Amino acid sequence: MTVNLKERLEEFKALDEKICAFSSVLSLAGWDAKVKAPKKGRMTFAKSIGALSTEVFKLSVSKEMGELLEYLTSPEVYEQLNETDKAIVRVRNHSYSRSKSIPTELYQEYSVLTGEANNAWEDARANNDFSLYQPYLERMVEIKKQFAEYFGYEKHPYDALMDDYEPGLTVEEIDPIFAGLRKSSIDLLDRIKKSGNEPDTSMLEKDYNIAEQEAYLLTLLPEFGYDLEAGRLDATIHPFASTINGNDVRITTRYEKNNIAFALFSTIHEAGHALYEQGINESFEGTVLRRGTSLGIHESQSRFFENMVGRSEEFWKAYYNGLQEAFPNHLSDVTLDSFYRAVNKVQPSNIRVEADELTYNLHVMLRYEIEKGLISGDIAVKDLPKIWNEKMEEYLGIVPENDTVGVLQDVHWSFGAIGYFHTYSLGNLYAAQLLNTITKEMPDFYEQIANGNILAIREWMKEKIHQYGKLYLPSELIKMATGEELNAKYLVDYLESKYTKLYNL
Repeated sequence: MTVNLKERLEEFKALDEKICAFSSVLSLAGWDAKVKAPKKGRMTFAKSIGALSTEVFKLSVSKEMGELLEYLTSPEVYEQLNETDKAIVRVRNHSYSRSKSIPTELYQEYSVLTGEANNAWEDARANNDFSLYQPYLERMVEIKKQFAEYFGYEKHPYDALMDDYEPGLTVEEIDPIFAGLRKSSIDLLDRIKKSGNEPDTSMLEKDYNIAEQEAYLLTLLPEFGYDLEAGRLDATIHPFASTINGNDVRITTRYEKNNIAFALFSTIHEAGHALYEQGINESFEGTVLRRGTSLGIHESQSRFFENMVGRSEEFWKAYYNGLQEAFPNHLSDVTLDSFYRAVNKVQPSNIRVEADELTYNLHVMLRYEIEKGLISGDIAVKDLPKIWNEKMEEYLGIVPENDTVGVLQDVHWSFGAIGYFHTYSLGNLYAAQLLNTITKEMPDFYEQIANGNILAIREWMKEKIHQYGKLYLPSELIKMATGEELNAKYLVDYLESKYTKLYNL
């Protein structure tokens, strides 16, 4: 390595580290705003968060960053870098190129619009009046179309927006995967409806003391390998995981007195995200690699631990006695089989975040198809309520009673997250593929769960997925971990096997 290369690389790493340090503070501020900050102070502090966010953005697209990336990405220089440094340069260059391609005036309009659109969405949702939101969403879609043109794409404009969340994935790849999954899911749902074998869920809907729920969850989290000395559990309206740094990965949940399943599984879900972040190679701290590689891979970890571990019969063979001891007045007379069937009940509903493991993917595909149509111009914003309801009836057999629980239920579009929804189902697809691999490499996988040895499974995930952070692209990582590219067969087979047994189909 030449002296000049060494110096420029050190300058680049220092800039990367500075951006990561500021981003860490922003993560802490964002967590505080959602969890602990007093209501009156949030709006004022939001200006401080906005100011720091602007400075971080300026650093990431600065003249210094551009000059360093131009030098480091030149073929003769790039080839001299080691694998880690190549990855840092690749990730930073991808972000720089996309950010710099957007005209400043358009980005400023977009930034202002996200705030206005979010307020309009809240009003529209509260008043069940889509028209209050429509003009803001129309402008948001137009701006996102322009972004797609500036970013560039080969075949479909939606590809350019998907790349923000799942780098490298295209409409051409995901459409046939979703088509097969949609068909099999609707068919399976139809057979379940006709089975007449409905689980009793009344034991989940009793009055569960919230403090006792929290106490139980704090004993359960370490069983998954979540390090409470490098994280914490708090309550919020919308559960999330937040990474401050590798030794401070926080999770939140929402407690409902008459639905213990919600906090139970949302906590395990967020713990799956946190296990990923806590398991990334410590040497990546202070670099852009110290995060999960994509939203789809991240979601694979939360869905794997929530559903394929946490909702498995074997898991409750190990942990149901402890849950009964924590809530003897609620569960002492409820059998393990009854509880297992209850937490896996399939019930089409209007709300995505409350959907069961089978119907969840249909909610996601509905949104994916709508987003794709909006960006291609095949769907107009004004027609969304009608299209939404038609697809809900086609896929789930129900029609939302109003737009608040229909087209207005998700906040994502108001802050510009278009190109995002497919990653939720990608998480399920990746998780099933990883399940297929781990059960081959660890033939006693379910026996380990039944014995309460979740740590062995966490270590396998750490070795195959977690440790790498953003070192590899998601397509590279899933192929390394499973030996093949994304394959929907494993999720289709998993769902078919699980629900055929559970509903005696």
